[in-house]
Amino acid sequence: MTMNYKNIFLVATAGLLLASCGLYKKYEQKTEIPADVIGVTDQAVAREGSTVMSWREFFTDPLLQKLIEQALANNTDLNSARIAVEQSEASLKAAKLAYLPSFNLAPQGTISSFDYSRASKAYSLPLQMSWDVDVFGTITNKKRAAKAVLLQAQCYEEAVRSNLVSSVAQQYFMLQVLDRQLEILISTDSLWSASLETQKSLWENGKSYSTAVNQLESSWLSVKTQIVDTRRSIRATENAICSLLAISPQHIERTRGGNQSLLQRELSVSAGMLEHRPDIRMANHAIEEAFYDTQTARAAFFPNITLSGTLGWTNSGGGAVVNPGSLLLNAMGQLTQPIFNRGSLRANLKIAKLNEEDLKRWYVQTVIDAGNEVNEALADCQSAAEKHEYYQRQVAVLHDAYIGTHQLMDNGKAIYLEVLTAQESLLSAQLNEAMNMYSAAKAVIALYIALGGGSK
Repeated sequence: MTMNYKNIFLVATAGLLLASCGLYKKYEQKTEIPADVIGVTDQAVAREGSTVMSWREFFTDPLLQKLIEQALANNTDLNSARIAVEQSEASLKAAKLAYLPSFNLAPQGTISSFDYSRASKAYSLPLQMSWDVDVFGTITNKKRAAKAVLLQAQCYEEAVRSNLVSSVAQQYFMLQVLDRQLEILISTDSLWSASLETQKSLWENGKSYSTAVNQLESSWLSVKTQIVDTRRSIRATENAICSLLAISPQHIERTRGGNQSLLQRELSVSAGMLEHRPDIRMANHAIEEAFYDTQTARAAFFPNITLSGTLGWTNSGGGAVVNPGSLLLNAMGQLTQPIFNRGSLRANLKIAKLNEEDLKRWYVQTVIDAGNEVNEALADCQSAAEKHEYYQRQVAVLHDAYIGTHQLMDNGKAIYLEVLTAQESLLSAQLNEAMNMYSAAKAVIALYIALGGGSK
Protein backbone atom coordinates (compact mmCIF):
# COMPACT_ATOMS: atom_id res chain seq x y z
CA MET A 1 0.00 0.00 0.00
CA THR A 2 2.88 2.35 0.84
CA MET A 3 4.42 1.78 -2.58
CA ASN A 4 1.09 2.60 -4.22
CA TYR A 5 0.92 5.95 -2.48
CA LYS A 6 4.51 6.61 -3.39
CA ASN A 7 3.85 5.80 -7.04
CA ILE A 8 0.79 8.01 -7.07
CA PHE A 9 2.80 10.85 -5.60
CA LEU A 10 5.57 10.43 -8.18
CA VAL A 11 3.08 10.31 -11.06
CA ALA A 12 1.28 13.41 -9.80
CA THR A 13 4.57 15.26 -9.38
CA ALA A 14 5.70 14.31 -12.89
CA GLY A 15 2.37 15.44 -14.29
CA LEU A 16 2.66 18.81 -12.61
CA LEU A 17 6.20 19.29 -13.89
CA LEU A 18 5.20 18.40 -17.44
CA ALA A 19 2.19 20.72 -17.29
CA SER A 20 4.37 23.55 -16.03
CA CYS A 21 6.88 23.35 -18.89
CA GLY A 22 4.86 25.80 -20.97
CA LEU A 23 5.03 28.36 -18.18
CA TYR A 24 8.72 29.00 -18.99
CA LYS A 25 8.07 29.71 -22.66
CA LYS A 26 9.55 33.00 -23.88
CA TYR A 27 7.60 35.62 -25.77
CA GLU A 28 8.06 35.70 -29.54
CA GLN A 29 6.78 38.56 -31.67
CA LYS A 30 4.32 37.10 -34.19
CA THR A 31 3.16 40.31 -35.88
CA GLU A 32 5.52 41.72 -38.49
CA ILE A 33 5.35 45.09 -40.21
CA PRO A 34 4.03 44.57 -43.78
CA ALA A 35 6.14 45.94 -46.61
CA ASP A 36 3.23 47.95 -48.05
CA VAL A 37 2.30 49.66 -44.77
CA ILE A 38 3.53 53.04 -46.09
CA GLY A 39 1.26 52.74 -49.12
CA VAL A 40 1.79 54.09 -52.61
CA THR A 41 4.15 57.07 -52.70
CA ASP A 42 5.88 58.85 -55.57
CA GLN A 43 7.58 61.30 -53.26
CA ALA A 44 10.41 59.13 -51.92
CA VAL A 45 13.16 56.89 -53.12
CA ALA A 46 12.80 53.27 -52.04
CA ARG A 47 15.29 52.25 -49.40
CA GLU A 48 16.26 48.76 -48.36
CA GLY A 49 16.88 47.79 -44.77
CA SER A 50 15.70 49.45 -41.61
CA THR A 51 18.56 51.80 -40.74
CA VAL A 52 17.21 54.88 -39.01
CA MET A 53 18.66 58.32 -39.71
CA SER A 54 20.18 60.43 -36.98
CA TRP A 55 18.43 63.67 -36.12
CA ARG A 56 21.64 65.39 -37.22
CA GLU A 57 21.01 64.08 -40.75
CA PHE A 58 17.53 65.58 -40.72
CA PHE A 59 18.51 68.91 -39.21
CA THR A 60 21.88 70.09 -40.51
CA ASP A 61 21.78 73.73 -39.35
CA PRO A 62 24.71 74.02 -36.86
CA LEU A 63 22.89 76.55 -34.66
CA LEU A 64 19.82 74.32 -34.54
CA GLN A 65 21.97 71.32 -33.65
CA LYS A 66 23.50 73.28 -30.79
CA LEU A 67 20.03 74.11 -29.44
CA ILE A 68 18.90 70.50 -29.72
CA GLU A 69 21.96 69.25 -27.85
CA GLN A 70 21.30 71.79 -25.09
CA ALA A 71 17.66 70.70 -24.87
CA LEU A 72 18.61 67.03 -24.68
CA ALA A 73 20.89 67.83 -21.75
CA ASN A 74 18.56 70.10 -19.78
CA ASN A 75 14.93 69.44 -20.65
CA THR A 76 12.81 68.62 -17.60
CA ASP A 77 10.43 66.17 -19.31
CA LEU A 78 13.33 64.18 -20.77
CA ASN A 79 15.07 64.01 -17.41
CA SER A 80 11.84 62.73 -15.85
CA ALA A 81 11.68 60.02 -18.52
CA ARG A 82 15.27 59.05 -17.67
CA ILE A 83 14.30 58.75 -14.01
CA ALA A 84 11.39 56.49 -14.99
CA VAL A 85 13.88 54.23 -16.79
CA GLU A 86 16.07 54.08 -13.68
CA GLN A 87 13.03 53.20 -11.57
CA SER A 88 12.15 50.36 -13.96
CA GLU A 89 15.76 49.14 -13.80
CA ALA A 90 15.49 49.02 -10.01
CA SER A 91 12.23 47.06 -10.26
CA LEU A 92 13.86 44.57 -12.63
CA LYS A 93 16.79 44.15 -10.25
CA ALA A 94 14.35 43.44 -7.40
CA ALA A 95 12.56 40.87 -9.59
CA LYS A 96 15.87 39.11 -10.29
CA LEU A 97 16.75 39.02 -6.59
CA ALA A 98 13.47 37.19 -5.90
CA TYR A 99 15.24 33.98 -6.93
CA LEU A 100 17.41 34.22 -3.82
CA PRO A 101 16.33 33.31 -0.30
CA SER A 102 15.60 36.06 2.20
CA PHE A 103 17.39 36.21 5.58
CA ASN A 104 16.22 38.07 8.66
CA LEU A 105 17.87 38.42 12.03
CA ALA A 106 15.16 38.41 14.72
CA PRO A 107 16.69 38.58 18.26
CA GLN A 108 14.24 38.11 21.12
CA GLY A 109 14.45 38.42 24.89
CA THR A 110 12.03 37.82 27.80
CA ILE A 111 12.08 38.27 31.59
CA SER A 112 9.52 36.34 33.63
CA SER A 113 8.82 35.78 37.36
CA PHE A 114 6.10 33.73 39.14
CA ASP A 115 4.87 34.57 42.65
CA TYR A 116 7.85 36.78 43.48
CA SER A 117 10.28 34.06 42.53
CA ARG A 118 13.62 34.85 41.00
CA ALA A 119 13.21 36.28 37.52
CA SER A 120 14.28 34.05 34.66
CA LYS A 121 15.80 35.57 31.59
CA ALA A 122 15.47 33.91 28.20
CA TYR A 123 16.87 34.99 24.89
CA SER A 124 17.25 33.78 21.34
CA LEU A 125 19.32 35.02 18.42
CA PRO A 126 17.77 33.30 15.39
CA LEU A 127 18.69 33.89 11.74
CA GLN A 128 15.51 33.14 9.79
CA MET A 129 15.53 32.06 6.17
CA SER A 130 12.68 31.85 3.67
CA TRP A 131 13.00 30.72 0.05
CA ASP A 132 10.27 30.50 -2.57
CA VAL A 133 11.29 27.75 -4.98
CA ASP A 134 10.41 28.76 -8.54
CA VAL A 135 9.30 25.34 -9.74
CA PHE A 136 6.33 26.58 -11.80
CA GLY A 137 7.76 29.82 -13.25
CA THR A 138 6.01 32.46 -11.16
CA ILE A 139 9.21 34.34 -10.33
CA THR A 140 10.61 33.87 -13.84
CA ASN A 141 7.53 35.29 -15.54
CA LYS A 142 7.40 38.23 -13.12
CA LYS A 143 11.05 38.96 -13.88
CA ARG A 144 10.43 38.83 -17.64
CA ALA A 145 7.39 41.08 -17.27
CA ALA A 146 9.53 43.54 -15.30
CA LYS A 147 12.05 43.53 -18.14
CA ALA A 148 9.26 44.28 -20.62
CA VAL A 149 8.21 47.21 -18.44
CA LEU A 150 11.81 48.47 -18.51
CA LEU A 151 11.89 48.23 -22.31
CA GLN A 152 8.65 50.21 -22.47
CA ALA A 153 10.17 52.89 -20.24
CA GLN A 154 13.21 53.07 -22.51
CA CYS A 155 10.96 53.43 -25.56
CA TYR A 156 9.02 56.17 -23.81
CA GLU A 157 12.28 57.99 -23.11
CA GLU A 158 13.14 57.76 -26.81
CA ALA A 159 9.68 59.09 -27.72
CA VAL A 160 10.15 62.05 -25.37
CA ARG A 161 13.60 62.66 -26.87
CA SER A 162 12.24 62.56 -30.43
CA ASN A 163 9.36 64.88 -29.61
CA LEU A 164 11.77 67.26 -27.90
CA VAL A 165 14.03 67.35 -30.95
CA SER A 166 11.03 67.98 -33.21
CA SER A 167 9.64 70.70 -30.92
CA VAL A 168 12.96 72.58 -30.84
CA ALA A 169 13.31 72.25 -34.62
CA GLN A 170 9.74 73.40 -35.23
CA GLN A 171 10.13 76.49 -33.04
CA TYR A 172 13.50 77.23 -34.65
CA PHE A 173 12.06 77.08 -38.16
CA MET A 174 9.16 79.25 -37.00
CA LEU A 175 11.70 81.84 -35.86
CA GLN A 176 13.27 81.80 -39.31
CA VAL A 177 9.88 82.26 -40.96
CA LEU A 178 8.98 85.10 -38.61
CA ASP A 179 12.32 86.76 -39.37
CA ARG A 180 11.56 86.48 -43.06
CA GLN A 181 8.05 87.86 -42.57
CA LEU A 182 9.44 90.76 -40.55
CA GLU A 183 11.88 91.56 -43.36
CA ILE A 184 9.02 91.52 -45.85
CA LEU A 185 6.83 93.75 -43.68
CA ILE A 186 9.63 96.24 -43.02
CA SER A 187 10.39 96.42 -46.75
CA THR A 188 6.66 96.80 -47.48
CA ASP A 189 6.44 99.52 -44.85
CA SER A 190 9.12 101.48 -46.67
CA LEU A 191 7.49 101.02 -50.08
CA TRP A 192 3.99 101.83 -48.91
CA SER A 193 5.26 104.87 -47.05
CA ALA A 194 6.71 106.13 -50.34
CA SER A 195 3.40 105.41 -52.10
CA LEU A 196 1.55 107.33 -49.41
CA GLU A 197 3.85 110.32 -49.79
CA THR A 198 3.32 110.24 -53.56
CA GLN A 199 -0.46 110.13 -53.09
CA LYS A 200 -0.34 113.02 -50.65
CA SER A 201 1.66 115.05 -53.16
CA LEU A 202 -0.91 114.32 -55.88
CA TRP A 203 -3.73 115.32 -53.52
CA GLU A 204 -2.01 118.58 -52.61
CA ASN A 205 -1.67 119.37 -56.31
CA GLY A 206 -5.32 118.59 -56.93
CA LYS A 207 -4.61 115.45 -58.91
CA SER A 208 -6.12 113.03 -56.39
CA TYR A 209 -8.75 112.78 -53.69
CA SER A 210 -8.43 112.67 -49.94
CA THR A 211 -10.12 109.25 -49.94
CA ALA A 212 -7.14 107.88 -51.84
CA VAL A 213 -4.78 109.21 -49.20
CA ASN A 214 -6.94 107.77 -46.43
CA GLN A 215 -7.13 104.32 -48.04
CA LEU A 216 -3.40 104.10 -48.61
CA GLU A 217 -2.65 105.36 -45.11
CA SER A 218 -5.01 102.80 -43.62
CA SER A 219 -3.22 99.97 -45.46
CA TRP A 220 0.15 101.37 -44.41
CA LEU A 221 -0.94 101.47 -40.75
CA SER A 222 -2.13 97.86 -41.07
CA VAL A 223 1.41 96.89 -42.07
CA LYS A 224 2.69 98.75 -38.98
CA THR A 225 0.47 96.69 -36.72
CA GLN A 226 1.59 93.48 -38.43
CA ILE A 227 5.19 94.45 -37.72
CA VAL A 228 4.35 94.84 -34.03
CA ASP A 229 2.53 91.49 -33.97
CA THR A 230 5.39 89.73 -35.75
CA ARG A 231 7.96 91.07 -33.31
CA ARG A 232 5.76 89.90 -30.45
CA SER A 233 5.49 86.45 -32.05
CA ILE A 234 9.28 86.32 -32.35
CA ARG A 235 9.60 87.05 -28.63
CA ALA A 236 7.02 84.36 -27.79
CA THR A 237 8.78 81.79 -29.98
CA GLU A 238 12.15 82.54 -28.42
CA ASN A 239 10.59 82.12 -24.98
CA ALA A 240 9.10 78.78 -26.04
CA ILE A 241 12.55 77.55 -27.09
CA CYS A 242 14.04 78.77 -23.81
CA SER A 243 11.39 76.79 -21.94
CA LEU A 244 12.34 73.63 -23.86
CA LEU A 245 15.99 74.29 -23.03
CA ALA A 246 15.14 74.96 -19.35
CA ILE A 247 16.86 78.37 -19.43
CA SER A 248 15.71 81.91 -18.68
CA PRO A 249 14.20 84.00 -21.54
CA GLN A 250 16.87 85.27 -23.91
CA HIS A 251 17.67 85.90 -27.55
CA ILE A 252 18.01 82.78 -29.68
CA GLU A 253 20.72 82.79 -32.32
CA ARG A 254 19.61 81.43 -35.69
CA THR A 255 20.76 81.47 -39.29
CA ARG A 256 19.15 83.78 -41.79
CA GLY A 257 17.72 82.96 -45.15
CA GLY A 258 15.14 80.33 -44.24
CA ASN A 259 15.39 76.60 -44.88
CA GLN A 260 15.23 76.16 -48.64
CA SER A 261 17.51 73.11 -48.40
CA LEU A 262 14.56 71.20 -46.94
CA LEU A 263 12.69 71.64 -50.22
CA GLN A 264 15.47 70.06 -52.26
CA ARG A 265 16.10 67.00 -50.09
CA GLU A 266 15.82 63.54 -51.60
CA LEU A 267 13.79 61.42 -49.20
CA SER A 268 14.48 57.71 -48.87
CA VAL A 269 12.27 55.55 -46.69
CA SER A 270 11.36 51.92 -46.15
CA ALA A 271 8.73 50.07 -44.16
CA GLY A 272 11.49 48.50 -42.08
CA MET A 273 12.37 51.92 -40.67
CA LEU A 274 9.06 51.89 -38.79
CA GLU A 275 10.47 49.19 -36.52
CA HIS A 276 12.44 51.96 -34.81
CA ARG A 277 9.35 53.95 -33.87
CA PRO A 278 9.09 54.10 -30.07
CA ASP A 279 5.30 53.71 -30.09
CA ILE A 280 5.48 50.50 -32.18
CA ARG A 281 8.20 49.08 -29.96
CA MET A 282 6.27 50.11 -26.84
CA ALA A 283 3.17 48.35 -28.20
CA ASN A 284 5.22 45.21 -28.82
CA HIS A 285 6.74 45.26 -25.33
CA ALA A 286 3.27 45.86 -23.86
CA ILE A 287 2.14 42.61 -25.51
CA GLU A 288 5.26 40.95 -24.10
CA GLU A 289 4.41 42.16 -20.59
CA ALA A 290 0.82 40.94 -21.00
CA PHE A 291 2.12 37.56 -22.23
CA TYR A 292 4.15 37.06 -19.06
CA ASP A 293 1.27 38.32 -16.92
CA THR A 294 -0.83 35.57 -18.50
CA GLN A 295 1.89 33.03 -17.73
CA THR A 296 1.96 34.24 -14.12
CA ALA A 297 -1.83 33.87 -13.92
CA ARG A 298 -1.48 30.27 -15.17
CA ALA A 299 1.28 29.56 -12.66
CA ALA A 300 -1.08 30.56 -9.85
CA PHE A 301 -2.96 27.28 -10.41
CA PHE A 302 0.13 25.27 -9.44
CA PRO A 303 1.54 24.66 -5.97
CA ASN A 304 3.70 27.21 -4.22
CA ILE A 305 6.75 25.64 -2.59
CA THR A 306 8.46 27.50 0.25
CA LEU A 307 11.52 26.38 2.20
CA SER A 308 12.15 28.03 5.57
CA GLY A 309 14.48 27.51 8.48
CA THR A 310 16.05 29.02 11.57
CA LEU A 311 19.64 28.95 12.77
CA GLY A 312 20.71 30.69 15.96
CA TRP A 313 21.47 30.63 19.65
CA THR A 314 19.05 30.39 22.57
CA ASN A 315 19.00 29.60 26.29
CA SER A 316 15.37 28.53 26.21
CA GLY A 317 14.99 24.96 25.10
CA GLY A 318 11.76 23.06 25.59
CA GLY A 319 10.46 25.38 28.28
CA ALA A 320 13.57 25.18 30.46
CA VAL A 321 15.91 28.14 30.72
CA VAL A 322 19.52 27.03 30.77
CA ASN A 323 22.79 28.90 30.80
CA PRO A 324 24.81 29.05 28.76
CA GLY A 325 22.66 28.97 25.62
CA SER A 326 22.59 26.22 23.03
CA LEU A 327 22.48 26.03 19.27
CA LEU A 328 19.00 26.36 17.73
CA LEU A 329 18.34 24.78 14.34
CA ASN A 330 15.16 23.91 12.46
CA ALA A 331 14.07 23.56 8.84
CA MET A 332 10.69 23.23 7.19
CA GLY A 333 9.30 22.80 3.70
CA GLN A 334 5.79 23.88 2.77
CA LEU A 335 3.70 23.22 -0.33
CA THR A 336 0.53 25.23 -0.87
CA GLN A 337 -1.83 23.99 -3.60
CA PRO A 338 -4.83 26.24 -4.33
CA ILE A 339 -8.08 24.23 -4.42
CA PHE A 340 -10.97 26.64 -4.07
CA ASN A 341 -10.29 30.39 -4.40
CA ARG A 342 -13.85 31.51 -5.20
CA GLY A 343 -13.07 31.61 -8.94
CA SER A 344 -10.52 34.41 -8.58
CA LEU A 345 -7.71 32.42 -10.25
CA ARG A 346 -9.82 31.65 -13.33
CA ALA A 347 -11.04 35.24 -13.47
CA ASN A 348 -7.48 36.58 -13.28
CA LEU A 349 -6.39 34.27 -16.08
CA LYS A 350 -9.30 35.32 -18.30
CA ILE A 351 -8.60 39.00 -17.66
CA ALA A 352 -4.92 38.50 -18.52
CA LYS A 353 -5.79 36.69 -21.78
CA LEU A 354 -8.27 39.38 -22.82
CA ASN A 355 -5.74 42.12 -22.07
CA GLU A 356 -3.15 40.33 -24.20
CA GLU A 357 -5.61 39.97 -27.08
CA ASP A 358 -6.59 43.64 -26.86
CA LEU A 359 -2.96 44.78 -26.92
CA LYS A 360 -2.32 42.68 -30.04
CA ARG A 361 -5.11 44.54 -31.82
CA TRP A 362 -3.70 47.88 -30.69
CA TYR A 363 -0.29 46.85 -32.02
CA VAL A 364 -1.75 46.27 -35.48
CA GLN A 365 -3.56 49.62 -35.34
CA THR A 366 -0.37 51.38 -34.23
CA VAL A 367 1.48 49.99 -37.26
CA ILE A 368 -1.32 51.08 -39.59
CA ASP A 369 -1.37 54.59 -38.11
CA ALA A 370 2.42 54.79 -38.43
CA GLY A 371 2.24 53.94 -42.12
CA ASN A 372 -0.43 56.61 -42.63
CA GLU A 373 1.74 59.20 -40.88
CA VAL A 374 4.70 58.44 -43.14
CA ASN A 375 2.51 58.61 -46.23
CA GLU A 376 1.02 61.96 -45.13
CA ALA A 377 4.43 63.42 -44.28
CA LEU A 378 5.85 62.41 -47.67
CA ALA A 379 2.86 63.95 -49.44
CA ASP A 380 3.27 67.19 -47.47
CA CYS A 381 6.98 67.34 -48.35
CA GLN A 382 6.22 66.92 -52.04
CA SER A 383 3.37 69.44 -51.93
CA ALA A 384 5.52 72.11 -50.28
CA ALA A 385 8.31 71.53 -52.81
CA GLU A 386 5.93 71.86 -55.76
CA LYS A 387 4.24 75.00 -54.40
CA HIS A 388 7.58 76.68 -53.71
CA GLU A 389 8.30 77.19 -57.42
CA TYR A 390 4.79 78.57 -58.02
CA TYR A 391 5.05 80.98 -55.10
CA GLN A 392 8.40 82.27 -56.40
CA ARG A 393 6.93 82.93 -59.83
CA GLN A 394 3.83 84.54 -58.29
CA VAL A 395 5.95 86.91 -56.20
CA ALA A 396 8.05 87.87 -59.22
CA VAL A 397 4.97 88.54 -61.34
CA LEU A 398 3.19 90.55 -58.66
CA HIS A 399 6.34 92.56 -57.94
CA ASP A 400 6.54 93.58 -61.59
CA ALA A 401 2.81 94.39 -61.55
CA TYR A 402 3.24 96.56 -58.47
CA ILE A 403 6.17 98.51 -59.98
CA GLY A 404 4.27 99.05 -63.24
CA THR A 405 1.06 100.12 -61.50
CA HIS A 406 2.96 102.55 -59.27
CA GLN A 407 4.64 104.11 -62.31
CA LEU A 408 1.26 104.48 -64.00
CA MET A 409 -0.12 106.20 -60.92
CA ASP A 410 2.82 108.58 -60.85
CA ASN A 411 1.96 109.54 -64.41
CA GLY A 412 -1.73 109.85 -63.65
CA LYS A 413 -2.68 106.79 -65.69
CA ALA A 414 -3.80 104.57 -62.79
CA ILE A 415 -5.99 105.18 -59.78
CA TYR A 416 -5.00 104.51 -56.19
CA LEU A 417 -7.24 101.42 -55.95
CA GLU A 418 -5.11 99.65 -58.56
CA VAL A 419 -1.94 100.49 -56.65
CA LEU A 420 -3.53 99.41 -53.38
CA THR A 421 -4.62 96.08 -54.87
CA ALA A 422 -1.16 95.48 -56.35
CA GLN A 423 0.51 96.28 -53.03
CA GLU A 424 -1.73 93.98 -51.00
CA SER A 425 -1.50 91.13 -53.53
CA LEU A 426 2.31 91.30 -53.50
CA LEU A 427 2.45 91.34 -49.70
CA SER A 428 0.07 88.37 -49.44
CA ALA A 429 2.11 86.37 -51.95
CA GLN A 430 5.39 87.11 -50.14
CA LEU A 431 3.94 86.08 -46.79
CA ASN A 432 2.45 82.91 -48.31
CA GLU A 433 5.85 82.02 -49.80
CA ALA A 434 7.44 82.38 -46.37
CA MET A 435 4.73 80.25 -44.73
CA ASN A 436 5.20 77.57 -47.38
CA MET A 437 8.81 77.33 -46.25
CA TYR A 438 7.55 76.66 -42.74
CA SER A 439 5.11 74.06 -44.10
CA ALA A 440 8.06 72.31 -45.75
CA ALA A 441 9.93 72.35 -42.43
CA LYS A 442 6.92 70.93 -40.57
CA ALA A 443 6.58 68.17 -43.18
CA VAL A 444 10.22 67.14 -42.71
CA ILE A 445 9.76 67.20 -38.93
CA ALA A 446 6.62 65.07 -39.26
CA LEU A 447 8.57 62.60 -41.42
CA TYR A 448 11.35 62.55 -38.82
CA ILE A 449 8.82 61.56 -36.13
CA ALA A 450 6.94 59.15 -38.41
CA LEU A 451 10.12 57.23 -39.18
CA GLY A 452 10.97 56.75 -35.52
CA GLY A 453 12.49 60.03 -34.40
CA GLY A 454 16.06 59.36 -35.48
CA SER A 455 18.86 57.76 -33.52
CA LYS A 456 20.84 59.39 -30.75
